[in-house]
Amino acid sequence: MAFSGVQKVVFLVMLSMAAALSFGGAEASLTCGQVVNKLTPCASYIQNGGTPAANCCGGIRALYGMAQTTPDRQSVCNCLKQAIAGIPYTGAKAGLAAGLPGKCGVNIPYKINPSTDCKRFT
Repeated sequence: MAFSGVQKVVFLVMLSMAAALSFGGAEASLTCGQVVNKLTPCASYIQNGGTPAANCCGGIRALYGMAQTTPDRQSVCNCLKQAIAGIPYTGAKAGLAAGLPGKCGVNIPYKINPSTDCKRFT
């Protein structure tokens, strides 16, 4: 399955969210397919701006709640990094992506960055 540039930017948002989740431990139970499924409704907002759709914010909150263990957070992070690798995106779209968690009421304490080290999420 190929990802569009907009989908990859949306995944960048979730990369940062994965790092903000609480500590835990176990094998990863989240798949890249689940991540894509939760974030696909956000593509329109990243592409066009405006107000995020309810199902976009619902997907962000759901994914945030699902990634409760260290392996899950690292799995989400690595999935998102794979999805956005090599994507050219405009500063405006990156800004929309960076602001999306806040627009959906999810507080992440760091800047969204494609060079994030997924191994540091514990």
